[in-house]
Amino acid sequence: MSAPPSSLRALRRVLCAALLVTVAPACGDDDDTTPPADAGAPDTGSVDANFAQPDLALPDLGPPVEIAFAPSGSTSAASGAGSFTFGAATAAAQIEDQNPATDWYLWTRPEAEGGLGNGIFVGEASRGFTRAVEDVALAAQLGLDSYRFSVDWARVEPVRDDVQEEALAHYDAVIDALVAADIEPMITVHHFSSPVWADDPRRATSAPCTPSDADLCGWADPVGAPLLIAEIAEHAGLLAARYGDRVDDWATINEPINYLLASYGLTVFPPGRNLILGGDAGFARFIEVVKNYIRAHVAIYDAIKAADTIDADGDGVAASVGFTLSVAKWQPARRNRPSAEPVDVAAAERVEAVYHYLFADAVQQGGFDTDFDGVPDEDHPEWADKLDWLGVQYYFRTGVTGASTIIPGIEAAVCFDTFDFGACLRPADPTHFVPTMGYEYYAPGLYDVLVDFGARWPALPMTVTEAGIATEVGARRAEHVVRTLEQIARARADGVDVRGYYHWSLFDNFEWAEGYEPRFGLYHVDFGGTWDREPTEGATLLTTITGSRTLTVAQRMQYGGLGPMTPEP
Repeated sequence: MSAPPSSLRALRRVLCAALLVTVAPACGDDDDTTPPADAGAPDTGSVDANFAQPDLALPDLGPPVEIAFAPSGSTSAASGAGSFTFGAATAAAQIEDQNPATDWYLWTRPEAEGGLGNGIFVGEASRGFTRAVEDVALAAQLGLDSYRFSVDWARVEPVRDDVQEEALAHYDAVIDALVAADIEPMITVHHFSSPVWADDPRRATSAPCTPSDADLCGWADPVGAPLLIAEIAEHAGLLAARYGDRVDDWATINEPINYLLASYGLTVFPPGRNLILGGDAGFARFIEVVKNYIRAHVAIYDAIKAADTIDADGDGVAASVGFTLSVAKWQPARRNRPSAEPVDVAAAERVEAVYHYLFADAVQQGGFDTDFDGVPDEDHPEWADKLDWLGVQYYFRTGVTGASTIIPGIEAAVCFDTFDFGACLRPADPTHFVPTMGYEYYAPGLYDVLVDFGARWPALPMTVTEAGIATEVGARRAEHVVRTLEQIARARADGVDVRGYYHWSLFDNFEWAEGYEPRFGLYHVDFGGTWDREPTEGATLLTTITGSRTLTVAQRMQYGGLGPMTPEP
């Protein structure tokens, strides 16, 4: 996915292995997919057992009324205020076959075949390269206004500075098919995957590295990182020059904190640089990685703006450039119950500052928040005003406690699946638990985030660029579609500038560290068989909604609200 942290369970495995000696009781069974119990092991904090707890009553949505959605408009121009875009999203490394040059192929390929053997082999994924043009018809059948996808850097440039015309022509054909179907393309430049030469996963983190054409040594290397920033900016400029006559909407990067935590903080994603557990020096290197990725966003932004000078959709903006951000409902917790204790509230606020504010503040205000208090305090004026719109990607609610301080620099412990420390909470309703991901879908959390962002950045247009649920049950996916639209409509009614909703995902895919078990697709894919796509109940319902641009009272009565969902078998 973009990762609704599809890496949560894998992150927990790594942390548990590293911390086993001192904190083993917090590391439960990997296969436990039940919601956390109401009470957990005693915490180590000094707060009395009768700690303060908040009132978490669900909001009253009132009687359902019909919700109308305006026509699609500009992602970032003032003229787009009030408009609404229906879309769906994918990522190249999660859907495309025939791509051995990407780091995910090497990372997951079995050792016996020359790979590193991490997790499930991506292999042919969803055969989304072979079927790319015909898959455009799926988006058309849904009545979508837009389709968000990524152009795989490794496919375009499998060897440094060796650009493949055949690959560029392939994406030309996809874009042409979208335009012919009256579907606006949105391109993500970097979505969790890189060419192997960017940072070769075969090299150990502790091994010395001298940047070369075969290995630039990655985002953590003081010499290689500036080279890598220049390379990804050059790649972005190439895409913008090639496709800018048909593409106006661009996302530079996807879910930066999730990506960097999984790939450079811990060994969950390639290249597997385990910096966070490397003590103070390792954590300092990780923070420099974050800064380098901010620099990469800025460089990509500037490259696109310089190269895409054609206003393809007539909104007065040749290139609307943003990035997509993973968000969540971070609930203060203690002893596996909601908490109002100041230490837990402060811990949740620090996590929120890192996940929600750090990156977006940096590229608007031109500063870095060194102490994670939500206020940039280190000046970087060259980063300022490099964001036209923000993509919001919401999947779950989880607990955060200050009673245990496992995350370096943040002084908090976060519930990741069964990685607990008293932070994990029972879902508001057991049917809202998502078994294959190990987290709770909490619909009102999206509204809370959107309203918070609207107050913090009132001039920044937003689009929900991902929201979805892993399920095998069509009615459950349809419920998620309606409940997501209800929460977006609530935020819009309160004056928040939210301009669209992209469902994750158009069809089932390779879900990063979780492999092929979680299914997020509006279309079900027959993996390993015909690879055919079959519409789910969610697809059928969304088609009806986009056709009328209305969410009816009957649809809301059947699928919406905050009550129980159709259970997962």
